Amino acid sequence: MPASVEGSDSVSARNGHGRCVLCGPLNPGSLQMSFQEDGEGAVGATFVARPEFQGYEGQLHGGVIASLMDSAMTHCLFHRGIQAVTGDLHVRFLHPIACRTTVELRAWLLFSCPPLYHLKAEITYEGEVMARAEAKFMRRE
Repeated sequence: MPASVEGSDSVSARNGHGRCVLCGPLNPGSLQMSFQEDGEGAVGATFVARPEFQGYEGQLHGGVIASLMDSAMTHCLFHRGIQAVTGDLHVRFLHPIACRTTVELRAWLLFSCPPLYHLKAEITYEGEVMARAEAKFMRRE
């Protein structure tokens, strides 16, 4: 399992993500992702690329990679007290991510002009950037 499991009073639950497939503590099928602030305005988490998330043999599925970075950026906003939805997501796959490896996720805010937010995320393995994404989010009403 990735990272630590959050309780029902988690950042996810407080922000309407209680049943999210990636971070929802109220969803028994959730990956239970938990993002921590890093003291520099970013959030981070670890993720174990389990074989059941593969696309091509032995490689983490690209849709899972994109979802992980989208979730990290969403949590970066949650940690600022902002609920927002993804409006535009651009993913760049730099290297395949092998199953059975543990990767690091990190996301940070690039620019904000409420109700719009522009964020960036990266997935690294042993210090090498494996994938990166940029997204624009719109504050939820």
